[in-house]
Amino acid sequence: MFKAPVFSAEGERTGERELPESLFDGTIHETALWQVVKAYQANQRVGTAHTKTRAEVSGGNSKPWRQKGTGRARQGSTRAPHWRGGGTVFGPRGNRNYKEAVPKKLRALARRSALNARARDGAIFLLDGLQVEAPKTKRIVRFLTGSAARGKVLILTDGYKPNVYLSARNLPEVEVAAFGQESTYDVLWADTVVIETSALDRIAQAEVANA
Repeated sequence: MFKAPVFSAEGERTGERELPESLFDGTIHETALWQVVKAYQANQRVGTAHTKTRAEVSGGNSKPWRQKGTGRARQGSTRAPHWRGGGTVFGPRGNRNYKEAVPKKLRALARRSALNARARDGAIFLLDGLQVEAPKTKRIVRFLTGSAARGKVLILTDGYKPNVYLSARNLPEVEVAAFGQESTYDVLWADTVVIETSALDRIAQAEVANA
């Protein structure tokens, strides 16, 4: 079983805690990680690149010169693809759909694999007693400095907490999401994942209820 250090909101280490086995069971399915991240990145594409064919570019209404007698090759339009300013052949059309569907169970497996990968690397921190009454960036900075969280940080709160989100919005390498709403890409993007302890308590209570 994985363990993670527990920190106060001021960034002081207060102890250590075991992570729930229902989520942190050691499973790291690399194929699922690859497939889900690939689909996530593909779904971010909007497919708006567009080129015009010879039928869409302006000009070219008349034949540039007569068919015979000039000594030059016959031409029908200056908007043909081999002319400067002509249409594009086989270019992007702006209507391509890059969306990829991923089964729900595969997404869950990939998310669990990503969390286990961070737990294996010792990059899971637990945050106890995070209460932000008003947006204050220095509160988040104080915690990150005290806990020595390295690199890019993903903070997973117990439910949606707008004040925490607003407090971290100005920090370029900090992202905030409600625990359970983060994607596999979000977890792998982060070098350190900070989880609010009350969110893990809900998982433990669910385990007891389902037992």
